[in-house]
Amino acid sequence: MQSPLGAVGPVPVLSVSELNQRLKASLEGLFGEVWVGGEVSNFRVPPSGHYYFSLKDPRSQIAAVMFRSANQVLPFRPQDGLEVIVRGRVGLYEVRGDLQLYVDAMEPRGVGSLRLALEQLKQRLAAEGLFDGARKRPLPFWPRAVGVATALTGAAVHDIVTTVRGRLPGMRLIVRPVRVQGRGAGEEIVAALADLNQISEIDVIIVGRGGGSLEDLWAFNEELVVRAVAGSRAPVVSAVGHEIDVTLTDLAADCRAATPTAAGTLVVPNRHELSDRLARVSVRLARAVRVRLEREREQVAALARLVRHPQQQLRAQRLRVDELAERATRALDGAIRMARERWQGRVERLEALSPLAVLKRGYAIAQGDDDGRVIRSVREVAMGEVLKLTFGHGWARARVEEKHE
Repeated sequence: MQSPLGAVGPVPVLSVSELNQRLKASLEGLFGEVWVGGEVSNFRVPPSGHYYFSLKDPRSQIAAVMFRSANQVLPFRPQDGLEVIVRGRVGLYEVRGDLQLYVDAMEPRGVGSLRLALEQLKQRLAAEGLFDGARKRPLPFWPRAVGVATALTGAAVHDIVTTVRGRLPGMRLIVRPVRVQGRGAGEEIVAALADLNQISEIDVIIVGRGGGSLEDLWAFNEELVVRAVAGSRAPVVSAVGHEIDVTLTDLAADCRAATPTAAGTLVVPNRHELSDRLARVSVRLARAVRVRLEREREQVAALARLVRHPQQQLRAQRLRVDELAERATRALDGAIRMARERWQGRVERLEALSPLAVLKRGYAIAQGDDDGRVIRSVREVAMGEVLKLTFGHGWARARVEEKHE
């Protein structure tokens, strides 16, 4: 067999696969586990769930992959431009002969992974409006019952119970014990909120714990807890840690208390303050009643001065009746007088028109003696006819002995 490419003596000819296998084995044997720092770029996540990206510095870059089994435990999500430190191994992707860095662990450089995860989740939930002040509800002034979701073995539950009992001894408290840190704590808090919301008498819920590190308080930053708090039927008071500790649960709750003790003061009124307020209100009410009664007395007295005695009213009415009667009599007399004058005038006019008045002036009325007809012309009488003559005073019969037309 001829040596390839002018090689002296026979040499083994490797296939591409064999070469890549040897390179892969050499790289893995040479480097083993490595820690590499750089900037994430070209980050992408295909449907498989694996993370593919490049890790670069100002002069070089290397392809990297973080399989789904490894990236599921990351508390944050990588993004382009993020400075990270990764732990992995150098290898060769035999199919394409690509040099790759297989990443098993990752953490942000300059900022802890938990804080980065917290900031990323905070931005995402804020964009959804879960922290908006407009959706927060006021706390009831006097709740029928108060629900508490916290650990039984801790100072928080003692502080809450002591404060509530001291302010309002008769208030009903329903405590739902939960784990407040460690694996599974978030799920227990969500279950506790669901249980407390099933009790219709509970009008407000306190959820929280005492102070601690970011890792200790992490259950109250978990997305499922934050969403459960925002979706609670009853208003939620968040009392997580101390005043300097701010969790996402604090931001989503209807009210944030700096400490568990402060939460107890927020959910119930103080009986001593109520007594003092009632006393002050009673004094103001009594003063207002006295002022009102005095004003009413003055008004009654003023009205009494305007009201006349019935006897005085009766005398005044009698005088009024007499006056009206006198006026009516005068009016009636005047009406009778005017009627009499009108009647007299009409009588005089009638008398002036009466034929009797004419007769009184020397005239007579001639009538037929048989039929009483009035004789108006000499042509209506015959010679020898008997006529009745009516005078102003009396009448007489006459016989026609002569007539002239």
